[in-house]
Amino acid sequence: MERALARMEEVNPALNAVVHPRAERALEEARGLSDAPAAGFAGRHRPLAGVPIAVKDLGCEQAGEPHHRGSRLLAEAGRREHEDSHLYGLLAGAGAVSLGRTNTPEFGTTITTEPAVYGPTANPWSLDHSAGGSSGGSAAAVAAGIVTVAHGNDGGGSVRIPASACGLVGLKPTRGRVSTGPHRGEHRGGLAVDAMLTRTVRDAALCLDVVSVPAVGDPYGVAGPPAAS
Repeated sequence: MERALARMEEVNPALNAVVHPRAERALEEARGLSDAPAAGFAGRHRPLAGVPIAVKDLGCEQAGEPHHRGSRLLAEAGRREHEDSHLYGLLAGAGAVSLGRTNTPEFGTTITTEPAVYGPTANPWSLDHSAGGSSGGSAAAVAAGIVTVAHGNDGGGSVRIPASACGLVGLKPTRGRVSTGPHRGEHRGGLAVDAMLTRTVRDAALCLDVVSVPAVGDPYGVAGPPAAS
């Protein structure tokens, strides 16, 4: 975690990928994990134990953290969430530690990440180019080596476009595979889904396994894959 935070301090001023860092809380949570039994969560192995992640500032609500969705109005209001989303609970339960929330265009409505309230996110491969959108902050954080995994969401390409721009793996899961509860039902009629940006297909598959757990009350669900023999 200290290495990830040092990398964020080094490159984030030029990239503007992480707009709500939570360094102190991340270190505290990471130390708590290191003191926990290796067996981990609910008697199961924690597949993401101690892995630093970044969370897009649009969805994937985190208790006590800002949730401005790239909006000047919400930023000026100082909006914060009062409870974790089901998705973030799964990631945290698997041992992942969020080091901050990442930049997004206002309400995720464009394919570049240039909100008026926080400014543009640059592409780590070329600072004169866009990181794409709307999950551009998350993509830049992974491509720059701040984290190996970052949350995003995708309706019309908002994970796949920045993944392409930044040389990453961006998977849009099937409708209903990843719960959006308890804060939302189906987002945009099921078109928009939560996902993860990673450097490898193997990491993408692992993350999908972690977050593919339904929540009570989901309006639409997808059966899990058959267990490996």
